[in-house]
This record gives sequence, C-alpha cells and structure tokens, in this order.
Amino acid sequence: MSDESRGSATAASGDDFQYRGNRLGLPENGPGSVPGVMRRLVGLVLDWMLSLALAWGAYGVGLVGADASQAEAVPMVSNTALVVFAVMNVLLLTLFGTTVGRRLVGVGITATGERSWPWFVSMTVRTLLLCLVIPAVIYDRDTRGLHDRAAGTIATRY
Repeated sequence: MSDESRGSATAASGDDFQYRGNRLGLPENGPGSVPGVMRRLVGLVLDWMLSLALAWGAYGVGLVGADASQAEAVPMVSNTALVVFAVMNVLLLTLFGTTVGRRLVGVGITATGERSWPWFVSMTVRTLLLCLVIPAVIYDRDTRGLHDRAAGTIATRY
C-alpha cells in the first residue's frame, strides 16, 4: 500500500487527527497547546521531589514517625509523601490550575467541558487516579491519560 493510499484511507474513515489537541479545539503550538510528555514528566518529578522534601522535613521535626526506627521511617516517609503529593495536587489544581512543578515547566490543567462536575471534584478524581499511576501512563493520541479523560481535563501550556 502506498503512502498516498494510506493517507486517503485515513481521510476517508473520518479521522480528524492532525496534531495533539486539535479535536478539542486547542492550538498546535504556543500557549494553550498540549505539551509534550517530557515537559509534563519533568513537572511531575518536581512535584514528587517537593512532596518528598516536605515529608522528610515533617519526619525531621517529629510530626511523622517520631518514635520510628530508621527501617520503619523510609516506608512511613514514602507514604507521607504520597499523601502530601495528593493533597498538594488537589489544593493547588483547584485553586490555581497548576502545581509548583508544573508551573516551573509551564504546564497547567484545563477543563475540556466533557464533565459538568465542580472543579474540585474533577481535580480530586484526577489526582486519585494519578496516584494509582497506571491510569496516567495509558493515554490517547492527544496524550491525555485515563486520569485526564475521567476528570474531563487536559494538560495545556502556559
């Protein structure tokens, strides 16, 4: 099958994919466009590092696991970091539409209009599914993970 016949077969089937986000009415480049996976991954890693730092700080001042041994402290701090990450995401996404790490890399979260839920509910659903990891790594052609699809959101550039 030649490249021309493949292209016409795609056009004939009604496939309107041209670039990430075009089916949602987003621009191809610049502010409001869908960022690449690496940009979003860097923002996620920065948020996770901040959560770990806050959890270790809470352990250091005795707020978490004050009487725990060193062997018990690591899983306790890891679990605390996950809770801090989730709370930080829900609060910051609800209030500002971005988190600290995402803001540093220029990524925000935008509603697509697919859900009529209050923004807080969408951000809570999105964050809980993000913490499960698997829904976030399964994504479509617009690079929307299952967590974004369930919440009716999409990551966009600032």
